[in-house]
Formats: sequence, C-alpha cells, structure tokens
Amino acid sequence: MKKNAGKSSSIDVSAESRTIWQRLTGSRRLLVFLVILVVLVGMTILFRQIHLETPHVTIGRGVEIALDWAIIYLSPILETIKLGIHQVFMAVETFLLWVPWPVWVVFIGLASWKLASVVTAVMITGGLFIIQLVKLWPETMSTVALVGTAVLLTIILGVPIGILASRSDRFDTFVRPILDAMQTIPSLVYLIPVVMLLGVGKVPAILATMVFGISPAIRLTNLGLRQVPADIKEAAQAFGASGWQMLVKVELPLALRTIMAGINQSTMLSVSMVIIAAFIGAGGLGHSVLFALNRVQIGTGFEAGLAILIIAIILDRLTQSLARASNR
Repeated sequence: MKKNAGKSSSIDVSAESRTIWQRLTGSRRLLVFLVILVVLVGMTILFRQIHLETPHVTIGRGVEIALDWAIIYLSPILETIKLGIHQVFMAVETFLLWVPWPVWVVFIGLASWKLASVVTAVMITGGLFIIQLVKLWPETMSTVALVGTAVLLTIILGVPIGILASRSDRFDTFVRPILDAMQTIPSLVYLIPVVMLLGVGKVPAILATMVFGISPAIRLTNLGLRQVPADIKEAAQAFGASGWQMLVKVELPLALRTIMAGINQSTMLSVSMVIIAAFIGAGGLGHSVLFALNRVQIGTGFEAGLAILIIAIILDRLTQSLARASNR
C-alpha cells in the first residue's frame, strides 16, 4: 500500500509539473507573438514616415540585350533550324492533305477500333464526319501537322533529357526549376522571344508549342526510369548487360507506359498552344478562331472550337490506347 501511495504521489507531481510547464510555454508563445506584432507595427509606421524607395533594376533590358546578341551572332544557326523544321512540317502537311478525307476517316476509325473499342471508333468516326461537314478539313489537317511536328520535336528532345535526368541527381536538380518555370509562365509569353528570333509564321509557332509542351515528356520519362525496380536491374547486370542494353532492353520497356503518359500530356498541351500561336501566324483552326473573334462571328467560332475539341479527343484517345497497347 505504501508503494502504491508513493507511485500515485509521484504521478501527481509529474502531472502538476507538466501543467505548469505547458502554462509557461503558452505564456511565452503569447509574449513572443505580441513582441513580433509590436515590431511589425513599428516598422510599418517607420517606413511610411521615411518613404523608403528601392532601386529600379531593369531585368527586361538584360533580356533584350541577350536577344539582340542572339539575333546578330546566331542568325545562321537559327535560319538552318527554321529551314529544317519548315521542311518537316511541309512534308507532314502535304501528306495529310494529299490523302482524301474518306481514306483518313476509314483508317482512323479502324485504328481506333483495333487499339481501343467499337464505341471509341464510332465516336471518332462521327467527329471526323462533323469536321468535314462544317468544311474545316484543310484547317484541321494543318493543325494536326503543326501538333505532330511539335510532338515529334518534343519526343526527340524531351526523352533524352528525361533519360539524363534519371541518370544524374545533380542534373535533375538543375533542370527541375527550369521545367517549373516553363509550366508556370503564361503561354502568350513564349511568343515574344520566338517572334524576335524567328519572326512570324508556322515554324516559330511550332517551336513555341514544343517549348510549352516539352515539360511533361521530360518529367514522366525521368519518373518512369526511376521507378524501374532495382532487383530487375541487378538481375540484368548479373547476366552481363551493358549500360546501353540495360537502357534499351530493360528500363525503357518497363517505363514505356509512363513515358507514353508524358507524351500524351505533351500532345494535349501542344493542341492548346497551337491555337494560341495563331497570333503569330500558325494558321489552321487557330486562325479560324482568331478570325471569328475579330469579326464577332459566333457560329464560325463555335464550329472551329468544335473541330479543335474533336481533334483533342482523337489524339488523347489514340495516345492513351497506344500506351496501353505498349504495356501488354
């Protein structure tokens, strides 16, 4: 009984001391909060009386100087890049317009049925018929050519950068804030440096679209390769696989679904950016939207918007189906 009484008295003392400590810390926190509040009020009154002015730093002027230097010294390289992209775009657009629209409807419908389902095939086929009925097929093919060229450049540049980021944590740390900025900056801002470097037209629109949509391809390529199980890579190394064989035959096939998801997101971003790029002469359905906006023609704008919606749905369904088919 005495031992129990001693234990209960010690528990009471510890509980009482804990309560006192909580009260003290609570009063300290309140005191600190009041001190901070007084300091902030005092600083506000002081700075309003002093009228302190901060120096004006012209960051934009530095950007203009850098662009002027690029225009003067990098013009041959920029013209070569512009010519190459223009040739690729013209080849894609010419082929898309050369094939008659009934052939495209049948081909895309069969591909949708094979990759996805009968319902998806019927929906896509009906959407293509609607585009032809509103007489926007040439503009639609031009938009598809713009998106296709931009996505092709995205794959050529984005996937290797994602592979490098998955191999090096230092490079990943370096490229991550750049990708954050690329996804955060408003899309119209991309048009300013592109126009200054390359002028207006389809090639600047393609480059602006590529830069706007490349971030998901890089991020998800990096993520997919980093998620490959370590035991599978160790087993491949045990069988004598080289670094190239490890990448091509083990890592890329296992990460292919994630990479395809990144390409899908890049495609959707490219569709939206191509429409905005009509302000710098991209043409296609974006030009139809811009024309309807300038003339306040609601019907024409609705038809162009409907065609854009149909193209976005078709590209989204087909890329998702390709991602699922590649994982089988």
